[in-house]
Amino acid sequence: MTTPSSGRHKVLIIDDEPQIRRLIHAALTRADYATVEAADAREALEKLREERPDISLLDLGLPDRDGLELVPLIKQHSDTGLIVISARDATEQKVAALDLGADDYLTKPFDTDELLARVRVALRNRMTKDGGMSAVRAGDVTIDLMTRIVTKAGKEVHLTPKEYGVLVQLAKYPGRVITHQQIMAKVWPNEHEHHVEYLRVLVRTLRQKLEDDPQRPRIIANELGIGYRLKEGDGGETVSRLA
Repeated sequence: MTTPSSGRHKVLIIDDEPQIRRLIHAALTRADYATVEAADAREALEKLREERPDISLLDLGLPDRDGLELVPLIKQHSDTGLIVISARDATEQKVAALDLGADDYLTKPFDTDELLARVRVALRNRMTKDGGMSAVRAGDVTIDLMTRIVTKAGKEVHLTPKEYGVLVQLAKYPGRVITHQQIMAKVWPNEHEHHVEYLRVLVRTLRQKLEDDPQRPRIIANELGIGYRLKEGDGGETVSRLA
């Protein structure tokens, strides 16, 4: 199991067969996704709570609980995109999974390229549902949420995983104030104590890389004592890009 950085999309693999988990893990890793694994329903629910994956891949034939019973539980308690991957190929099984809240259904055996395509679609749908966009522009800065590439005046800007993690929280909801705690809970999810100063330091380095004048920021606006927002209007415009 990998320990994901904040700048990579995280995928939870729920399957009791080690060889299937290895196959999926290898395909996702090559495509630069971070992976978390669970071998049964109990572990899956724990990982959902602890890791908060962007996408979950669920096998229905789990040893301790039928996967169909997990679908509504996962959707009720998590905003993860959910793709069922199962050897059950009967139409009624697929309809049942989708009716219960699954976002997609892939039958075993499957092609890994098709799996990756389904994951990309689920990510796009999740961003749209969450109110975000596939790409956001603020002034001459463009943040592509699908490829995780940030450019300024057409030139790619290198960001650390934590810097990107902070920026993407603002880019998902351009123009909206995102509180310090909301940002830190996403970027430092496993920290028991969140220190605002860590966030302030990262925002300062982001401004050094993205702002024309970091002392007079026009892209990342500060809401004193509350949080930050990606600026609209004179400070930058936001646009969506069709995937």
